[in-house]
Amino acid sequence: MMRQHLIAPSLLAADFANLASEVEMINNSDADWLHLDIMDGVFVPNISFGIPVIEAVSAIAKKPLDVHLMIVQPERYVEAFKQAGAHLLNVHYEASTHLHRTIESIHSAGMKAGVTLNPHTPVSVLEEIIPMLDLVLIMSVNPGFGGQKFIPGSLDKISRLKELIQKKNSSALIEVDGGVDQTNAAALVNAGADVLVAGSYVFKSVNPQEAIKRIKFF
Repeated sequence: MMRQHLIAPSLLAADFANLASEVEMINNSDADWLHLDIMDGVFVPNISFGIPVIEAVSAIAKKPLDVHLMIVQPERYVEAFKQAGAHLLNVHYEASTHLHRTIESIHSAGMKAGVTLNPHTPVSVLEEIIPMLDLVLIMSVNPGFGGQKFIPGSLDKISRLKELIQKKNSSALIEVDGGVDQTNAAALVNAGADVLVAGSYVFKSVNPQEAIKRIKFF
């Protein structure tokens, strides 16, 4: 039996015509968090959904909302996402000029703070800030679209991040997003991942709750 890890299904892959029932399905599943991707069409080449959807989901969700901001100037919206119901707010290293200040403002608003790294960004950039973080999200695909193939080099990156976290005595969790399914879940957890984000694999399954079980218990 492996150590326990968390599952955060990504709402981006859900059926938006039946959003309430999709959230209810997650409420009744073995998932731990609900992952919400906010895209602005500027930082990433796609637009997803914004604060009104977070508010609607927050009203019915029984799992903590793990909000991933793929937007420019994320610091402008920290308080707005807190009010909308976010429990954890994740900003991109590549989008945050004053990352230290942004992390402080997320904590001041009463949320857990995460930093996301794009596939090309090395974990070494977090050397100075890792002790402040509650979570680091490794993108194992290029951000912007769901359903992409997992980048194999992400496994080594997770291991390097784990080493950095231990070296700096940080309590940050490692989250992985992109191409996660039953073929790589065990390898990701073995490499050091604490939280697995899965979108298409969960919501496009014939039985989404069974799909969640398969990557949660092995």
